[in-house]
Amino acid sequence: MTLVEIIPAVRRLPANDQLRLIRILAEELDSGEGIFPFEHHKTYYLATPYNSFGAAEILANALAV
Repeated sequence: MTLVEIIPAVRRLPANDQLRLIRILAEELDSGEGIFPFEHHKTYYLATPYNSFGAAEILANALAV
């Protein structure tokens, strides 16, 4: 069965069954191999443009080329 065949059937389901389906699929993904969820109480650093002086100029120059 393809995704194109499944989507119309899922849309016909009542909202509570759609939510149950989302939970089932999410649990299967969570238990699957190759998925590395975030760990509790661990800090993850995310690069942001704050205090990156000159970043706008570099981006503008890259886009102008």
